[in-house]
Amino acid sequence: MAIKKKSVSVKAPNLLVNKTYKIFINGAFPRSESGRYTALRSADGLLIANVCLSSRKDFRNAVAAARAAQESWQDRTAYNRSQIVYRIAEMLQQREALFIAEMTAMGYSEAQAGREFSASVDLLVHLSGWCDKYVQVYSAVNPVASSHFNFSVPEPMGVVAAMAPIGTALLGIIEASLPAICGGNTSVVLASEKVPLCAVTFAEVLATSDVPAGVVNILTGSRAELQSHFASHMDVNALLAWDVDHPSQVDICRKATDNVKRLCFYKSGDKSLQPIDILMGLQEIKTTWHPIESIKGSGSGY
Repeated sequence: MAIKKKSVSVKAPNLLVNKTYKIFINGAFPRSESGRYTALRSADGLLIANVCLSSRKDFRNAVAAARAAQESWQDRTAYNRSQIVYRIAEMLQQREALFIAEMTAMGYSEAQAGREFSASVDLLVHLSGWCDKYVQVYSAVNPVASSHFNFSVPEPMGVVAAMAPIGTALLGIIEASLPAICGGNTSVVLASEKVPLCAVTFAEVLATSDVPAGVVNILTGSRAELQSHFASHMDVNALLAWDVDHPSQVDICRKATDNVKRLCFYKSGDKSLQPIDILMGLQEIKTTWHPIESIKGSGSGY
């Protein structure tokens, strides 16, 4: 009688699929048009990831996407923008393990990564609360001598370019992009060259949340190569830059004069800098005169 042998299946080891870190323009994830990339390595020299090295053309494409999205984003109700920013916080919190893993791969301790992740979620919730309140807080009815009501209200500037803080992986990209969009602007952000991975993963959060395409665009690459283009682009209305040395500030100021960009230079770790300060730094104050009928004999317009 033949004896049947029991077959044993051997499971092949899972193939390690390394993540491809691409840029984020107009709601999509293209590679840099130049085809260039830079290798990000750990402190002991191990390859962590290849990161796109964005070009001037990538930046111009991102600005075009931001400009196309700006008017419709500005026209959203403040409450709807608040809902969308809060949704980003919800989506971010679901990916805590991934962000902490990326930060530790780039040199953070687990404790440092946990603190930065918590601070990032807190910042998003904080900004979502400001979306529908800053106009009331920073508007004014001005006293005038003529028969008019005179109102001053903040309005968004338009397209904001930003160079994120150098030393923060996740908190920096949020700090550089979200105050702008909370105020009705659209944004193009260059991620930290030192710790860029979380910026691309944060773009994946934005892409799966309710943020319309083009409202936030995220590039990775060399600040030294791109900062002059950020400063000189004629369709950028404001430029935020963290941790810029004095010679670079002088160069940016010179190149930004052609279209009179608003420039905001910040330092990482500045405890006096509040999110609302960044938001309001990207607003223009519009004053409206509305004629009213004088009250007879009062000598006043009220």
